Parts: sequence; C-alpha cells; structure tokens
Amino acid sequence: MLCCLFFAGLSTLHSQTAYNISFSSTSLTDAKYYIGQHFRDQFIVVDSALSKNGALAFKGKQKLNNGVYTLLDSGKKKIFDFMVDDSRTFSISFDEKHSNAGMVVKGSKANTLMYEYMAKLDWANETSRGITEKRKNPSTKEQADKEMRELSETMKQFENDYLSKNNGRLFTRLVKMSSRVDVPTEIPAGSSDTNLANWQAWYFRTHYWDNVDLRDHSLIYTPQLFDKMNYYFFRVLYYQESDTITKYANMVLNRVAKDSTMLRYFLDFITPRYERSTKNIGWDQVFVDLCKDYYLAGRCPWATKADLYSKSQTVQFLSQSLIGAMGQELLMADTNQSPNPEDWISSHALPQKYVMLWFWDPDCNHCKKQTAELIHLYDSLNAAGNKIFEVYAVGYESDTRKWINYVEKHKLPFINVGGPNVNIDYQEAYNVHGAPTMILLNADRQIIMNKTLPTNSVLPFIEQYEQRHPEQANRQPSKWQIEGIRRLKQ
Repeated sequence: MLCCLFFAGLSTLHSQTAYNISFSSTSLTDAKYYIGQHFRDQFIVVDSALSKNGALAFKGKQKLNNGVYTLLDSGKKKIFDFMVDDSRTFSISFDEKHSNAGMVVKGSKANTLMYEYMAKLDWANETSRGITEKRKNPSTKEQADKEMRELSETMKQFENDYLSKNNGRLFTRLVKMSSRVDVPTEIPAGSSDTNLANWQAWYFRTHYWDNVDLRDHSLIYTPQLFDKMNYYFFRVLYYQESDTITKYANMVLNRVAKDSTMLRYFLDFITPRYERSTKNIGWDQVFVDLCKDYYLAGRCPWATKADLYSKSQTVQFLSQSLIGAMGQELLMADTNQSPNPEDWISSHALPQKYVMLWFWDPDCNHCKKQTAELIHLYDSLNAAGNKIFEVYAVGYESDTRKWINYVEKHKLPFINVGGPNVNIDYQEAYNVHGAPTMILLNADRQIIMNKTLPTNSVLPFIEQYEQRHPEQANRQPSKWQIEGIRRLKQ
C-alpha cells in the first residue's frame, strides 16, 4: 500500500475533562500557533497558543472530539496532522522537516502507531522511486522488477502484521478504510450480467463502503471520510444517471440513518452540490429526490421549520423543470409586441421535432457570444435542409426596445419573443435564474435537457439522446408538430 495518507484512530464521542497537548521543535519560532480540527475539507480552529524557545503547549477544559487534528502556523497553514484518541495529554517533538520518522511521541500510543505506520510508508515510497529509476536501464530492469515484487510483498506482509497486532485499536479502522475494494476478476456463476466491465463497475459501486465503519460518527472529524465521500459521489458516480445516483446515495444514507449526526454530515454535503450543479444534466433530480425522502419525510430532526420550508419551496420550484417533466407552453409576443393573445407565438406548436428554449439577454456578453454561435449552427442546418430543432429565443431583458433593436440589428433568425406579453411566468416555469439558460424539449415537449450546453454540444447531445431513446429517432410527428405545420400552411 504505497501511498501517503494521514490516518487517525477514532471512537464514539464521550465526555472529556481537559486536554494538555504540547509540541517542541527547533523549527518553532516565537509566534502564535493553532490547533485545527478536521471537518470535511476545512479546519475548525479549536485553540491557540504562543510558542517560546521552541516549546508550545495547548491546554483547555472543553471537549475535544476524537478525530484528526492539525498543527497550524501563525498564518493558519498546516504544519502536520496528529490525532486525538486514546489520550488528551501527550507531547510530540518533531524535526525541521516534520518527517514521520522524526516524530517522538510521549503519552499517546495512537499517535506513536500512526507515525510508525506513516514512516514505513515513506520508506516504501522512497525505495519504490529508486527501483523505478533502475527499471529505466535495460541492464538492471530484470533485477529492478524482482526488487519491486519483493517490496510489494514486504509492504503487504507489514500491513497484515500491523493490523493483526493492533486489532481492536481505533487507528486500524482508518487503515482498513483506505484499503481498495477487492473487485473479482470473473463474473460469479448465476449472474445475469454478461459484461465483465459493467459487472465490475457495479460491484465497485456497491461495495465501495465495505471497509468503512459508518456507525462511528466521529469519522466526520477526519479528512479520510470527506475524501472518500467526495470521490464516491463525484468520481465513481459522476457519469451515472440521476436515478442511479439517488439509488446509491440512499444505499449509503440508509446505513447511517439511525445516527442523525452522520446522516446530516452526508446530506449537508450531497444535496447542495446537486442542487447548484450548472453543468450536469439531471443532477437537480437527485436533490429533489433526497429532499423528499429525508427532509420532507421528517427524517432530519436537526432541520428547522425555516429549513424545511426553504427545501419545500426549492423542490417545488425545481420539479417543474426536471428532466422528463412536461415543459409548460409559453405564449409570447414577438418583436411586434401585439397585446392580442391570438397573435402570440407558442413555444410548443412548432413543426420541428425538438425545440430549444433560449433565454438570453442582449446586455450579457456570454449571451451575445453563444447566440452568435447558435446562429451559425442554426443557419448551417437550415441550409442543409436538416433543421432538427427550432430556437424559441426569449429576450431576458426588461427594456423591450433594447431587445428589439438588438434582434433587428443582428438579424436573429430564430423565433424571437419577449417583453411583458406572456401567458405565464417563464422564470418560475423553467427555473430561469439568469442568462443564458437553455432548455431542450422533445417532440412531446418534455424536457430532455435543462442545462446550458456549448453550442457545439447540442447536436451530439440530441444524437446521444436518440441512442438512449431509439423510439425518438423515427418519431412520428406529435400533435404539437402537426399543429405547427398547420399554422405554417395558413
């Protein structure tokens, strides 16, 4: 296991009386230092003290949760990690390089074990680098390969012995937590899956948390849990559909559901990131599903009435523009700004299979640039007789005259609508909170894309959509398309 990680032993929280943690080193200047507690990807400063003559002591009577802490310099930059677990009274002396091998601990077996383990990993990494250099030379490559195999076996035996000797110690939980999932190389007999790569990916997603003791919510005070959680949701599940992400999120959340502290830790991390994602199509569905299943289902005792109301409003707002939802028909006046609703143009009754709702602002530089790119694509498709989508361009500008002037000056070839003459609040109907915003509707006028794509990604997206939904590739004209064709003939 050749990697540099900071490990810590943990246990369930219990009341503590006091702590007395001291450090000594010739590298300590006479200045203020801090102790930071790990929480997600940040530090929570819990104490400060002045160093004098290379000695530094932190003393207090407040509780220190079990977890990984860090010594911070006067600028609150990390110096090195240590752990609070078996003792709140201990000392650590260290060298100028803060090397694991140079750490001398008194009064904390947990820290002694951690630095011994990390020093061994440092040695293995340094040895590995030397062997790698030898492998570059053809004359020593065979010997280097042998040495690398021997090193791997040595470290494997070291870890097995280390965990065995220290079985039951909390420190071993994080060592095991960092272990890779042992994915089988063959599909087991009786499985309905015939694709090995797909089956292995499923196995990895399902067993990712096997080595993590999620019953101990003091894990939230370690960087390892955050890193593991972040990697799972935004690497392992990154390219999955929203319903798959929700499925695996629930798999993890159900394991911690009885521990409100751990449940909150995960939900507070997951839900905002899926709500605010502006690049990933369908991710807002994950936010809506989890809010319904947990916050709005009364499973989050920490949530205030204000929190629940806010979540409820956001869910209601987002639900109208989720992938698969029926797009609400817009009826808006074009540049003639007729007050007569009979003259307004429908976003749905258009002859093209797909409709792009394009909410843009003539004062927005990004809107101008992408609108110009969209015109180029639109004109090229029209010239080729393959205008697969129509652009229903909504001027997102309160100054109607400014919007009309821009449309006329730049000869926008789209269906251009805007101004106050509209049948519904399109900002609420389509979750439009800025410009530009792009929404793509299929033949049935269901929402199939609710994120603003680069113009050169629009056609590839439609192609991929039709590959995933082959029934759409040879789709017969819908009632909306027929109505649009009828109107063109009038």
